Amino acid sequence: MVQTLDEDGTVDPWRRRARRSRRQMPLWQELPLLLVVAFCLAVLIRTFLLQAFFIPSGSMEDTLLVGDRVLVNKVVYDVRDPVRGEVVVFRGTDRWAPQVDEQPDPGFVGKLGRTVGDLVGVSRPGEKDFIKRVIGLPGDRVKCCDSQGRVTVNGTPLDEPYVVRDSPLDLPPSPGECRSRRFDEVVVPPGQIFVMGDHRLVSQDARCQGPVPIDNVVGRAFMVVWPSSRWSSLPVPSTFDDVSDPAAAASAPPPVRPTPQGGVLLLLPLVAALRGSRAFRTVASGPAT
Repeated sequence: MVQTLDEDGTVDPWRRRARRSRRQMPLWQELPLLLVVAFCLAVLIRTFLLQAFFIPSGSMEDTLLVGDRVLVNKVVYDVRDPVRGEVVVFRGTDRWAPQVDEQPDPGFVGKLGRTVGDLVGVSRPGEKDFIKRVIGLPGDRVKCCDSQGRVTVNGTPLDEPYVVRDSPLDLPPSPGECRSRRFDEVVVPPGQIFVMGDHRLVSQDARCQGPVPIDNVVGRAFMVVWPSSRWSSLPVPSTFDDVSDPAAAASAPPPVRPTPQGGVLLLLPLVAALRGSRAFRTVASGPAT
């Protein structure tokens, strides 16, 4: 190490104090700060970028099972509208019945755990949070069934390999219930989407509860992240490639979507605060897990 000496050969006291002031805090002092910053980062990411959602019912089986956790992109629909075949999380309208069973009072500790879990995005969903697959877009004509018992969109039948357990064809339609496979043609209103669950026999969806406003969509579920044995992506099935756009929708100008939220910008101050942290550098340079 090269030291700068004064004319008399001694180390300048000012430089000695400057070096002491630049010393890093011990790890035991940094750790609480890092935990707080990590929690804040998790809350910001959950609010603006990504969120993990718990699957509480079997309406999307066998694509999604009860207990699965999916990762949801919350900014993708700030720059574009949903696409047919995507799996989306949304808030149901007043017509949508809750799919979450009422739980007993968990007590103070349970409520505190749920609150923390909700902040970081790993808690159970609310009563009005739903996850379904987009079948029809604004202006689409959706009905069931064709001669082979398939759902059609704008006259194009869908071959749906993700529907493992479909509703029986001989079950007559009943108002307010979605157990029947057959339903009359629905023209999806402007600004709304027609969604259905993959487990058609038990899913309560747009067949009987009506389309969902696009503004109610929270984000796109794009990956199963838990349990580890179920790790997989949620791509758009190829059957939707053949569906043509309705004439009215094709001639209309594309909708103007709001600019993306500033979630990334809000993260920058916290990231900058960590730049000088010794522990952060150690973790960041370690092997990925």
